[in-house]
Amino acid sequence: MLRTNMALLFFVVFCALGVVTSQHKGRKLFQALEAEQERAKQLDVEFGQLQLELSTWATHPRVEKIARERLRMRVPEAGRLLVASPREGGQ
Repeated sequence: MLRTNMALLFFVVFCALGVVTSQHKGRKLFQALEAEQERAKQLDVEFGQLQLELSTWATHPRVEKIARERLRMRVPEAGRLLVASPREGGQ
């Protein structure tokens, strides 16, 4: 009887330690999940800011200004323009 009680006590202590260990691991994983979700939110905000910055840098007036000032490009005269139109029949 004593041997059975000791075996059951050992089994109960072993199970209790397993429960405590599982809860600890679960809490650690939950904390890691929350940290990664927060990082994802930060990256989403940063992505939105970069998209806004990209749209600002690529505006037509800005590109035209850079083409004129830095690259010294200009609009050709009307007489020098050739307009290509598609042929009938697709070729």
